[in-house]
Amino acid sequence: MPLRRLAALCLALWPAAAPAEVPRVVADIAPVHSLVAQVMGTLGQPELLMDRGADAHDYQMRPSQARALAGADLLVWIGPGMTPWLARAAEGDLAGRSLVLLDVPGTTVLPFAGGAADAAGEEPAGPDPHAWLDPSNASLWLQAIAGALSEADPANAATYAANAAAAHQAIEAADDGVAAMLAPVRGQRIIVYHDALGYFAARYGLRLVQAVAAGDAALPGAGRIAGLRDRLAGTACIFPEAGRDPGLVETLAEGTGVRIGDPLDPEGRDLPPGPALYVQLLQGLGRTIAACAAPPG
Repeated sequence: MPLRRLAALCLALWPAAAPAEVPRVVADIAPVHSLVAQVMGTLGQPELLMDRGADAHDYQMRPSQARALAGADLLVWIGPGMTPWLARAAEGDLAGRSLVLLDVPGTTVLPFAGGAADAAGEEPAGPDPHAWLDPSNASLWLQAIAGALSEADPANAATYAANAAAAHQAIEAADDGVAAMLAPVRGQRIIVYHDALGYFAARYGLRLVQAVAAGDAALPGAGRIAGLRDRLAGTACIFPEAGRDPGLVETLAEGTGVRIGDPLDPEGRDLPPGPALYVQLLQGLGRTIAACAAPPG
């Protein structure tokens, strides 16, 4: 057999080098899933643990989701303040393979913004976990996600870094656009359904009067409702929220002249999950608030 043909045959029979295995990643909520999906790009798809429209604070995983979590190489999540049902797994089987975004150095962490507690002591304690609503946090987290993926998959580190840089540019452009949308309503008084908009309000100079519900899963007590009625004067707009009964907001606004806005969706419950969700979420909040809170005339 000619030497050239022998060499070609040997190469054909030699086992090909296995491609780098992309980590199996799970994310807790839709905005986090969107950020991870942008960093992974075409290399792979993260799994979103929650069903679309579900409540992040009080969720029961399906068996298939529990299996996905158990088999994950990396869990990316906000932290136990947002999804307490993940804490046991993150501290147990996934210890060392969990990226808590609220703990990323440099993250802006704020207290809840809803105002003083009412007579029933309803105001939530601790840091506000809705920190993805400050896009500067999201941009910072892109780098942390790229770093965690690169540690698990060094062969694709350059791709993760490039994807994170591209996602940062897209979020920066969306941030500028939302700031322009909301510039005309800076200083307008608004009331939101639950205390999730503190980061968004701080970023864009919105004036949150109070939240209807203090906690994420709590219904307001009589003392809080009475206090809200006293604070409605001079308020431009009150907003229901996606996935929540709007009846209480409608009752509060009745006869006051306060406009009722379209439902806000700070967790992206009504948006299709995927890379585009995070920017769509920011833009949707901006458009909804601007449309309702704009001064008349």
